[in-house]
Amino acid sequence: MASSKEMTSGAALPLIVKFTLPLLLGNILQQTYSLVDAAIVGKFLGINSLASVGASSSVIFLILGFCNGCCGGFAIPVAQKFGARDYSTMRSYVAVALKLTVVMSVVIALVTGLLCMDILRLMRTPESILQGAYRYLLVIFIGIPCTFFYNLLSSVIRALGDSKTPFWFLLFSTVLNILLDLFCILTLGWGVVGAAVATVFSQGLSAALCYIYMHRSFDILRSTPKERRYRPKLARTLLYIGVPMGLQFSITAIGSIMLQSANNALGTACVAAFTSAVRIKMFFICVLDSLGMAMATYCGQNYGAGKVDRIWTGVKASVLLFMCYSVFSFVVLMPGAKFLALLFVDKGETEILRDTVQFIHVACYFFPALGLLSVLRYAIQGVGYTNLAIFSGVSEMIARILVSVLAVPAFGFVAVCFGDPLAWIAADLYLIPAFFFLYRRLKRRMVESRVPAVAG
Repeated sequence: MASSKEMTSGAALPLIVKFTLPLLLGNILQQTYSLVDAAIVGKFLGINSLASVGASSSVIFLILGFCNGCCGGFAIPVAQKFGARDYSTMRSYVAVALKLTVVMSVVIALVTGLLCMDILRLMRTPESILQGAYRYLLVIFIGIPCTFFYNLLSSVIRALGDSKTPFWFLLFSTVLNILLDLFCILTLGWGVVGAAVATVFSQGLSAALCYIYMHRSFDILRSTPKERRYRPKLARTLLYIGVPMGLQFSITAIGSIMLQSANNALGTACVAAFTSAVRIKMFFICVLDSLGMAMATYCGQNYGAGKVDRIWTGVKASVLLFMCYSVFSFVVLMPGAKFLALLFVDKGETEILRDTVQFIHVACYFFPALGLLSVLRYAIQGVGYTNLAIFSGVSEMIARILVSVLAVPAFGFVAVCFGDPLAWIAADLYLIPAFFFLYRRLKRRMVESRVPAVAG
């Protein structure tokens, strides 16, 4: 039987490291697939096809980021009730979350599928890659329910302190995804549509298997008919926490869409460079994302248990971890960026190679800013204050919009390279005082009440 794990006692650093490692391996798998997918498309289908996939990446982040954010938010009350050892209410939250997911995922899939061509035209997608981008995006949007359910189930399992089980399902999904990629693109000749079909099918199958395994192997999640009933009060709590967390991702993505739109206007070569550079960047920052996700569960459990002091201890341990990783990634990326870029394009594409390397070099200087962003944002979300964290996304959006409107037309691709780093800094300028304000408030509340405070 699979087991859950409490993080409400013991040294924070080893607990966070142990919980983060499976998350990291999972994220590495996802980014490995993303790299392989882009490499297959770029090498076998050409630069235009690579640009078609990349031209829609910010839109995908906008929609799927909202879905994934909601899933993470739905898991926060689960983590808090688990930390408080209120297992009956915890199971009710899981049941209500599944019902909400059915409705939300279908509605989002229908709306985005109808609007995806209009979105691409608003982003000034070059005509040479418009149809390819549309077909890729449409298939991804149709498969939103698969993505939504997979991420919800994984988030629930992680909320119980088990980050290993989602990793194994992600490993299965990634291997299947790559094999289907090769089959759909090279054997069936489906082009960029084949890459999208492979992604949707592998996530759908993984979601189904994860659901079956979760209910057979996690005794703590076996619910009674009463616990499976729809409870409007719990639904409101889930939406109150989950929707702002999803909107925070979407608001961040709006800035990314503006930045990508400005980059699209620079031509197909810049779109291809942006696509390959973002794939490399995402691969290396998955450590920081994993650390942030670990902090959400760690802080949620400790908040539910009434151990606010452990939240600050966890933040300090996480800062040490991301600073060490930032130094490591800088040492690797400064000399290795060109080699990684060659995975996507031929050495004769000198302009694309140059721009890709420049993007990566600029980004790795600012990884500490992104690490701090991830730790503080997820810590705030983990204790249920997703409405407070959403303004960090607003800060990112404003920074990217200003770069897109003012800097890119004047300085070209070099301004695109600084879009993300400036957004990370802008978010940190908000998150640092917000976290300390919230931490002091929680400590004061705990002293006054002397009982665990559980959001929702």
